[in-house]
Amino acid sequence: MRQPLIEGLLPSYAAGAEARADVTDDVLCPEERAAVAGVSEGRRREFTTVRQCARRALTALGHAPAPLVPDGRGVSRWPDGVVGSMTHCRGYRAAVVARQHDVRALGVDAEPWRPLREGVLGTVSLPGERERLAALEASHSRLANWDRLLFCAKEAVYKAWFPDTGTGLTFRDVTVVFDPADHTFRATVLVADRRDFTGRWLARDGLLVAVAFGG
Repeated sequence: MRQPLIEGLLPSYAAGAEARADVTDDVLCPEERAAVAGVSEGRRREFTTVRQCARRALTALGHAPAPLVPDGRGVSRWPDGVVGSMTHCRGYRAAVVARQHDVRALGVDAEPWRPLREGVLGTVSLPGERERLAALEASHSRLANWDRLLFCAKEAVYKAWFPDTGTGLTFRDVTVVFDPADHTFRATVLVADRRDFTGRWLARDGLLVAVAFGG
């Protein structure tokens, strides 16, 4: 049996759950079922499964499961006092949650373990990041596809940032520094209040997963 990816990325105050196969939509609450009325079958399956992951994570946190309906911005409304994030990519769904008094913001992203398409790195990175990635490719090429991991980490930061602030970010509004020794990263939002985030990442089973934490 595969070892869960998400559990190894979370501190003791957070909880997470993941799934490799989709579930049926009979586990949705009525409010959630209404939110995906008319969408494609594939979209309904990923919506359903990631919310089942979220409810499992809430239960592990000691919180009662609750409907998780996206608001007008597409951000799911978590129970009072809880912060959380969900992600899905082909063959993988996951959710992470924590109490707001333990961490102000939380974001997770999963991506396939493969390089970005040609030309994409230049649009999502800063010059200093490209220099650091080149050094990582030279010295730690087997650990990850570093360009895709950069994309993944920035997505995790955005998922932590946007629900908390309500303001958008571009990829170049965030700079990320990876530490390959302990699979962590530091990220700084370069606009607005210039907030710092910490994060953890893992590359395994054909996937890259990153979680960002903001105080």
